[in-house]
Amino acid sequence: MALSVTSGKILALDVGSVRIGLALADVRTRLPVPAGAVAHDEKVVESIREFCKREEVAQLVIGLPRNMQGRDTAQTEAVRAFGAALQEELPLPVSWQDEAVTSVRAEEELRARGRPYAKEDIDALAATYILEDYLHEHV
Repeated sequence: MALSVTSGKILALDVGSVRIGLALADVRTRLPVPAGAVAHDEKVVESIREFCKREEVAQLVIGLPRNMQGRDTAQTEAVRAFGAALQEELPLPVSWQDEAVTSVRAEEELRARGRPYAKEDIDALAATYILEDYLHEHV
C-alpha cells in the first residue's frame, strides 16, 4: 500500500490523556524522529495546527490503542473521537496505526540508555515507533 502523500512530512501522534507525543518523518527519507510532545488540553488542536504549519506536515498518523487481544477499549474510542475532531479542524489526510505496547517499548529503551528522561520523552519515542511501523507497512 502506498503513502497518501508524495512530499512534505508525516506527523505521528501518540495520544494520551495528559500529553500527545509527536514524531516526524520526511516522506522522501522515511526516517522517523521524536519531535517532542504537546499538552492534551483545551489548546491541543491549535498546538498541533501550528506544529503542522511550521513543519510543513502533509499527513497525520494517529496511534490507535487496543488491548492485548486487539480489541477496542475506552481509550480506543477516546482516541478515535480525538482523531475525528482533529480531522474536522485540519485539512490533512489521517491514517490510523496500531500502537500495541509502543509506550512500554519506549520506556524500556530510554531506561536502557541509563540517562534521565521525562515522560514527554516516552511519548515522543512511542510516536516514533508508531510512525516507524506505519512507514514499514506502507512502503
